[in-house]
Amino acid sequence: MKALFTDEATTRDVVVRVSVSYLPEQSEPRRGRWFWAYHIRIENEGPVAVQLLTRHWVITDGRGLRHTVEGEGVVGEQPMIAPGASFDYVSGCPLSTPTGAMQGSYHMIAEDGSAFDVTIPRFALIAPAVAGEQ
Repeated sequence: MKALFTDEATTRDVVVRVSVSYLPEQSEPRRGRWFWAYHIRIENEGPVAVQLLTRHWVITDGRGLRHTVEGEGVVGEQPMIAPGASFDYVSGCPLSTPTGAMQGSYHMIAEDGSAFDVTIPRFALIAPAVAGEQ
């Protein structure tokens, strides 16, 4: 199962794993639109429960243009993750270039009241070259 995830980062016993997929059915290269889905798994390997409160993303397109996204929770939730448990979600990212990257952090609070940021590893967004798309 671990092979599904291509990128990972660990902060204070919280592991963030990422898998990304290009979605040709939602992309329109002739109109300058490429779309990816990313699957995130957050694993709590620590001794206390943690809750994800907010997210902070930095999305960089193929031209180097950076866009920041911040907000409460993920996919409408602020999950509490018990020791030994994990939380999975899938979201998407459109770009106006066929390549880019994402990275960021989650702000969490532990059951003991300590707050900390968890790194979301940088991962590449790369559309496969398809004849006739350029």
